[in-house]
Amino acid sequence: MLKRFLCVICAFTISFAPVCAVNYEPDEKINITVYEKINPAIVAIDAQLSDGVSAGTGCVISKDGVILTGSHVVEDCIDIDVTLSNGHVYKAKILAKMGKNKDLALLKIEPKTPLKTVSFGDSENIKVGQKVLTIGNPFGFSGTLTQGIVSRIDYAKNRIQTDAAINPGCSGGPLLNSAGEVIGINQSIYNPDNNISNIGIGFAIPINDAKNFIKNANLAKN
Repeated sequence: MLKRFLCVICAFTISFAPVCAVNYEPDEKINITVYEKINPAIVAIDAQLSDGVSAGTGCVISKDGVILTGSHVVEDCIDIDVTLSNGHVYKAKILAKMGKNKDLALLKIEPKTPLKTVSFGDSENIKVGQKVLTIGNPFGFSGTLTQGIVSRIDYAKNRIQTDAAINPGCSGGPLLNSAGEVIGINQSIYNPDNNISNIGIGFAIPINDAKNFIKNANLAKN
């Protein structure tokens, strides 16, 4: 009887024992750490146009609601909705915008509480072959993480080429290094089927261009 009682106690203890921590690989740990750190500072953007909706991604750069994105995401828009990672939706206004070549814009929302923000890296220090991550809203799947490498640096056009998956809805989102710093703003993809799908050739605007844009717009990142 005592033996049976002890067995029951043992089984009860085992069933309620804490689950052991998962032994993630080093590369997995980087992905998880970067995502958990940065995703709260990434937003989905839906810009209402006269003939439809332009969807994109943005990076929160100040706690009071300044957002960096691509200017083509909000070009000729009538109204802008910004959805935070927690699902809260805010109306946004355009603070500043650059032309198609630079393709950067700053939006402003009025959040009820201070927001999480991204951190900027230095795009002068990037190397072909280094690992990069992106977070975006491809086809409306918000908070999607992808990874790849810097495939090429186009010095003539001042663009970072990457094979990290960038799809419609990711424009304006961050290209991140392994430290979780934004080193580029995703702009476009190249493919032969009129941007229907991703084939591993994407382009980002170097973050140093964005930093100059923000500085010239007289806005400081908190």
